[in-house]
Amino acid sequence: MTIRVLVAEDQAAVRAALVMILRAEPGLEVVGQAADGEEAVRLALELRPDVVLMDVQMPRLDGVSATRQVVAAGASQVLVLTTFDLDEYVYGALRAGAAGFLLKDLEADTLVEGIRTVARGDGMLAPSVTRRLIGTFARPGRVVGPEVRAAVDGLTPREREVLACLGAGLSNGEIAGRLAMAEATTKTHVSRILAKLRLRSRVQAAILAQDLGLMI
Repeated sequence: MTIRVLVAEDQAAVRAALVMILRAEPGLEVVGQAADGEEAVRLALELRPDVVLMDVQMPRLDGVSATRQVVAAGASQVLVLTTFDLDEYVYGALRAGAAGFLLKDLEADTLVEGIRTVARGDGMLAPSVTRRLIGTFARPGRVVGPEVRAAVDGLTPREREVLACLGAGLSNGEIAGRLAMAEATTKTHVSRILAKLRLRSRVQAAILAQDLGLMI
């Protein structure tokens, strides 16, 4: 199945390079390009792509706010592009519902794999970066609302274990190995956790696990 992608990047040269990479990849189709956040939101709502590749810093409307609007409308999955010195922006985007993030100095195959991963409904959690990001900004003891805590209390013991693994930035395969279960079972648990906690992505689940101080 063809994955439809909207590229939102304000730098014309960078946007052209991204589009060139994606158009050369079988199974990917660039359905639109946006040069600012407002245009990204408008095109996402109009075109309903599978994935929006969203730069975090853009004119008129920043990537975090644009991500929040796109996700809230259920228009598509959002994969954020950033440089590592913009962690606070990335953290805001993840809380806004982004499915993950990639660094701008990535290789072409990493970009393609990230888009395919997000399109499948999985989070793009690069362990070397994501664990540092979550560890920096999601502090145990952060105030979590009573409704969320009640929802977490409603998880099964196994689901709580999986949630703790998400908080450590583990992939489905790593969780399966850690908890001695099939990877397909892991994916089922992750899906149920997101549904029960009303979260939009596994990245949000990872941040919540850190907020709650869940450990593996």
